[in-house]
Amino acid sequence: MNVSNWLPENFPPFLVEWLPALLVAVLLMLLAELVYRVGRRIVQRAGRDSPMIISVGRAIEAPAHLLLQLLALNIAWQQAPQGMGWLTWAERLTTLLLIGVITWLLTRTVQGAANGVAAANPLAVADNLVARRIQTQTLVLSRTVQGLIILIGGALMLMTFPAVRQVGASLLASAGVVGIVAGFAARPVLGNLIAGLQIGLSQPIRIDDVVIVENEWGVIEEITGTYVVVRIWDQRRLVVPLQYWIEKPFQNWTRQTSELIGTVFLWVDYRMPLAPLRESLQRAVESSPHWDKRFALLQVTEAGEQALQLRCLVTAASAGAAWDLRCHVREQLIDFIQREYPQCLPRQRQEGEVAVEMRNSAGTA
Repeated sequence: MNVSNWLPENFPPFLVEWLPALLVAVLLMLLAELVYRVGRRIVQRAGRDSPMIISVGRAIEAPAHLLLQLLALNIAWQQAPQGMGWLTWAERLTTLLLIGVITWLLTRTVQGAANGVAAANPLAVADNLVARRIQTQTLVLSRTVQGLIILIGGALMLMTFPAVRQVGASLLASAGVVGIVAGFAARPVLGNLIAGLQIGLSQPIRIDDVVIVENEWGVIEEITGTYVVVRIWDQRRLVVPLQYWIEKPFQNWTRQTSELIGTVFLWVDYRMPLAPLRESLQRAVESSPHWDKRFALLQVTEAGEQALQLRCLVTAASAGAAWDLRCHVREQLIDFIQREYPQCLPRQRQEGEVAVEMRNSAGTA
């Protein structure tokens, strides 16, 4: 059917060539819109009892909509008559957009699945060890998979250009040199990628873990594809590369459990009786909501020239509770000694010749 017979005589000639393909494209895009709306309703109904489906569906809604439209355009260009000058550029642009949108769709699918797993395992519970393990593994693996998807998608988009394929073919002729150069250039990226996989699988650290790294006490706040953010106790943020956690030692206070033993050190005079001090320690921990009632001990750890060193061991359910409990016990014991045994506070003793002679003369008298 000749479309020009249906057009007015003054219709631009260059549009006559485009019009059939454009009409087919519009019809196919309307059909794609209908398919999208029907599919969205089906997913919403299927996901009523599945938080995972709801999470993935929300994440891929925008890229799936755009993907259907681009697929409709691609089919329309394939049905268009060959030889039109603009068709080659339209097909190439549509192909690039298709690869980009598919890459976006896959990354959003992984992100939606990770969000669904995180929602099913919340951290706001008393014993969140299992939840932290699952969330950390999901987060690290999803970031790694997303990075691989973006890398492959970008490579596929570049390969659509003939010039890039020619450059790649010429580089393959000197693959040895290129491999060495690329290895050195990509070493930080590949190192972080491998470190991310190791952290995701072996989990030396997890989200919300309490760690001491670079002599700083903090909590693992975020794990990305290249670094880890540690929230320091004074609200600073320490950014540590992923490879650090694989190559260097650090302290993890919540590796197996969040329970901790806190220590409080005191110096007292030799005349200090220990029984009343042990009773005061017991009263101090019982008056604190941070004590988990496992044990509270008072021990003499050193007998120096001038004073005794006492160590109190107290237990708590978490690192934050242990810190507050230690401060509370230290304050209570110091207050007890000041109030009941002020003469037993640490003091410097000096005994000279005059004091010795006075003691000797008093003894002979």
